[in-house]
Amino acid sequence: MALLLDLTPLRSSPSFRRLWWGLGISNLGTQLTVVAVGLQVYDLTSSTLSVGVLGICALVPLVALGLYGGALVDVYDRRRVALLSSLALWFIAIALAVQAWLHVDSVLLLYGLVALQSAGFAINNPARSAIVPRLIDPTLLPAANVLQTIAWNIALTVGPLLGAFLVATWDFAEAYTIDVVLFTATLWALWRLPDLPPVVSDGTDPSQTKRGLASVLEGLRYLTTRPNVRMTFVVDLIAMVLAMPRVLFPAVGVVYLGGGAATTGTLSAAFAVGAVLAGLFSGGLVGLRHQGRIIGAAIFCFGLSVAGFGLVLVSVRASSPDQVLVGALIAALIFLALSGAADAISSVFRQTILQSATPDDMRGRLQGVFIVVVAGGPRLGDLVLGGEASWIGEGWAAVVGGLSCAVLVVAVLAWQRRFLAYDAQHPQP
Repeated sequence: MALLLDLTPLRSSPSFRRLWWGLGISNLGTQLTVVAVGLQVYDLTSSTLSVGVLGICALVPLVALGLYGGALVDVYDRRRVALLSSLALWFIAIALAVQAWLHVDSVLLLYGLVALQSAGFAINNPARSAIVPRLIDPTLLPAANVLQTIAWNIALTVGPLLGAFLVATWDFAEAYTIDVVLFTATLWALWRLPDLPPVVSDGTDPSQTKRGLASVLEGLRYLTTRPNVRMTFVVDLIAMVLAMPRVLFPAVGVVYLGGGAATTGTLSAAFAVGAVLAGLFSGGLVGLRHQGRIIGAAIFCFGLSVAGFGLVLVSVRASSPDQVLVGALIAALIFLALSGAADAISSVFRQTILQSATPDDMRGRLQGVFIVVVAGGPRLGDLVLGGEASWIGEGWAAVVGGLSCAVLVVAVLAWQRRFLAYDAQHPQP
């Protein structure tokens, strides 16, 4: 059995290869901005809860437009939808840079720009995700998902480090400006794609496809007939809402481990390093059959790892150290790397089940649901853990969240045993 990742999708499809590179580069800037916005809000307010409010600002437009964005993908040319929404996101990145250069220092403005950015992603991400199965052979989907997960998590590794470095060395304006430059890679990759008009599985005229709210409702009704696909959303929400620890990082760098913005970037990067390592040694994963069991085990391990990270913080207490607590930082990084690896494994197989069990004419709408869950879950988790941290402290918030995740995922999988029996060779959607 091969150990290292499968590069066949990159070799076999030039269009996929360009898209993979373009998205990988632009995602680096996106993650840079995520850290920079969190640091800027914390710099202006000194409040973890205020950083958590960024989550609800992103969640509301994501939920409101995510499903509709997926419906657009099933009606219009996917390349065009992705390109136009990417242009909108590029202008929002420019606005973030301008407010920093002008020293507006308005938390409300930052909340508003994050909300607009989330609305753009609600349309852009379903389009980009639904494009991939049209560019490669269906048998290569697991390998392609691993490659995309690696690229995403490399961005999660380097982006936070770069963002924290730019903020610590220069200021927020430089960080946002770098994002503007890097995001042009997405525009280039999408521009080079061929036209990707909608395809209807039953052979009917695509122009007769339902639109607007009717299209969204049709997609949701279809999802009710796909219990295993539905379970991929449920278990991910459990993990992201209860145990995603990223909102805690700004305070952890100042109050618990020392090092400020540099430590914040390192913590974010550690989560992604684990995901990258999991992807690099994924050769044996892509052929595994019982994907539901793998997802359940991965999320259980994710919860326990986050709880371990919390115990490290509890052990050192909130003492606002003048220097970095090296031993505690190393332990925290190990637990975060383990949680990142578990999350990456879960992500690969959840995406594969969704793509394999869904016909092309429904793929955009279910990708819309997927984006609402994948992007909205962590944003809601920011608010949940941010609120818990203001009540019981960042350390105990991670402990309680991680253990709650592990216990609840076991309970849900015991209730839905069909998901544990899912066999990729004989899929039961």
